[in-house]
Amino acid sequence: MFLSGQTEKKHFLDSLVKKHILLISGFLLSFCFSTTIFAQEKTKIKIERAGFFEKDKNKYPDASVLTRDKEQKVLISHDGVLMTCNQAFFYEEKNFIEAFGEVSLKQGDTLNLKANYLEYNGDTKLVYAEGNVILNEPESNLYTESLYFDRNKQEAFYSEKGKLIRNLSDTIYSLKGTFFANEKKYRFETNVDLRTPKYNIYSDILNYFTESGKSYFSGPTDIITDDSKIYCEFGYYDTMNDNGYFIKNSKIDFEEYQINGDSIYFDRSINYASATNNIRILDTINKTLSTGHYAEIHRDIDSMFIQKRALIASFKEKDTTYIHGESIVITGKENEQIIRAFMNGKILRNNLSGKCDSIHFNQITGIAQLINKQKNSEIRSKKVKKPILWNNKSQITGDSIHIKFNIENNVIDSLFVFNNAFIIEKDTMELGFNQISGKRLNGNFIEGKLKEVDILKNAESVYYLRNSENELIGIDKSKSAKIKIFISEQNIDTFTKINQVDGRVYPEDEFNENDKLLKGFYFREDEIIKTVNDLFLEDKKFKLTKIKHLD
Repeated sequence: MFLSGQTEKKHFLDSLVKKHILLISGFLLSFCFSTTIFAQEKTKIKIERAGFFEKDKNKYPDASVLTRDKEQKVLISHDGVLMTCNQAFFYEEKNFIEAFGEVSLKQGDTLNLKANYLEYNGDTKLVYAEGNVILNEPESNLYTESLYFDRNKQEAFYSEKGKLIRNLSDTIYSLKGTFFANEKKYRFETNVDLRTPKYNIYSDILNYFTESGKSYFSGPTDIITDDSKIYCEFGYYDTMNDNGYFIKNSKIDFEEYQINGDSIYFDRSINYASATNNIRILDTINKTLSTGHYAEIHRDIDSMFIQKRALIASFKEKDTTYIHGESIVITGKENEQIIRAFMNGKILRNNLSGKCDSIHFNQITGIAQLINKQKNSEIRSKKVKKPILWNNKSQITGDSIHIKFNIENNVIDSLFVFNNAFIIEKDTMELGFNQISGKRLNGNFIEGKLKEVDILKNAESVYYLRNSENELIGIDKSKSAKIKIFISEQNIDTFTKINQVDGRVYPEDEFNENDKLLKGFYFREDEIIKTVNDLFLEDKKFKLTKIKHLD
């Protein structure tokens, strides 16, 4: 005879609420007070098979003892479930079973509960299992020490650690968990740890669908792979297709990138990520910080795309260089990147700033090109908005402008302006404008500051000459083959005319008003970029994307 003393104890289901209300109050209260349970028609538990039957009112006053024989276990049925065990105590008046030894409860072909010990109430259809508990459904096995199962709601619950194994690939540990059989979903709570061959997920709460392998989590969550770490406080991950969507303080750390955004989508199978709203992408290798409100990263082809208030800040050098465009594309490996800023391209570095249609920067050559794409009608206009630079108080324009950075120490080395080079600077007393124009401009920087400029071919100049007391001596207007300029204290200090063709110094009252401005003069003081916020002033208006939340 098995377990002959078991009828002495009070059944777990009978004292469930009193003993465990603090531990699983919400779940168990629904067990005991659900009006729908008792409204249903009650059916009797049936004993289908037993090797031995014992009825002893003195020894077992309320129970019949059923014991297996050598060939078969005890078989019990009730309203769609079959139970087998080595021994059972059947309380017929209570419609209650207490089962011992290799217990199995099967519900059709969708659920199989195994344990060392089980209690089953035929009136309420509540189950309590204990000892080496295994809950099996077609896609997974749950292992725990004790489990409660409500057949009416088709919900199972454990509160003393559990382990779920799905398809030998996904393993999930947690302190508490609930299984929703109709949805084929688990809700794991407290110290949740999902492990796969490719990554681990650590979370406070994780909803896991056993058929699809999708995981929905809330609360602080970390997803760790061999080359990345993901953090968010709300999101999902598809373990079968290896992709996920993360919102609320979401962040991805790759070996070379750190991505932050209001929402992030990640497809590990193709090494792709996209981020939306308030994004920050830190490139720890190339030492750049990119920001905007939408970005895509294709790691396999070393490509990144940013738009909506797009900005890339390079902080390799002492002074941070900012490059802006309504769209920015970055391609290439470490130290071989090419940055392209399209639409409203702008650059800002200390006292140097500029703007154009688009900026192309090649990290290998160290050259940043400022380019304008002009229509024929615009070229014929007297006031074409050509690429422009402001260096302290000097305005520099031309058909295209190249800024060359020294690759070794990452400071500006030189400046080249091709076709229609033009420098404008206000006279110190603001009586007029000092101007120098020519076909081409070459400039040299020392310690990041423009110190020397050569204007080549067809050089023309208008210059206000002043003495040491800043009194106007006269206005110089001349033409020459070349003009060399020296700059100090943020102003044009001296300039030398080489192979002068003609020109003279005019007293102010003799200088013709029509000669004060050289051909192509266009002063754009109102466009000067002084701060980072100025970089975005001419951008097209846009609305932030509404972040899609998870159901």
